[in-house]
Amino acid sequence: MAEDVKSFGDLKSTLIKAKPTAPTGQPVEQGSGKRDAKGRAYATGRRKDAVARVWVKPGTGRITINNKEEKVYFARPVLRMILRQPLIAANRDGQFDVIVTVSGGGLSGQAGAVRHGISRALVAYEPGLRAVLKPGGFLTRDPRAVERKKYGKPKARRSFQFSKR
Repeated sequence: MAEDVKSFGDLKSTLIKAKPTAPTGQPVEQGSGKRDAKGRAYATGRRKDAVARVWVKPGTGRITINNKEEKVYFARPVLRMILRQPLIAANRDGQFDVIVTVSGGGLSGQAGAVRHGISRALVAYEPGLRAVLKPGGFLTRDPRAVERKKYGKPKARRSFQFSKR
């Protein structure tokens, strides 16, 4: 992307214009992946302590998280943008219904876990999308986690206040 992108709307419009292509420049093939009897693809996404179970099926673009609409569960627009990143990168926004069950961690970790799960489920549904999603880092599990507390310290690295007297 050589042109300047100033907002998320610009990013979406530039990604929609470009067809999904492999890094070699060839169009992505539409193969059949792993699907269940109902035509859904399943994947698990993880981030920090959050675990998301994700089902992807063809539909109108509805995202349901723990039986709630995406706008209700993730009220912050940044979290909703994180969810849609793999769909926008693969030019599949509005083509799939996503059903998610997520637990553990906080909202930010859960949004990252859902993003990871959606990416993996898209690849399970259409294996050709791997070439589009892999360079964006959507298929990589973020290994960062909270550091453990050490003995003799109040937190992981924080020391008690020093007093000379």
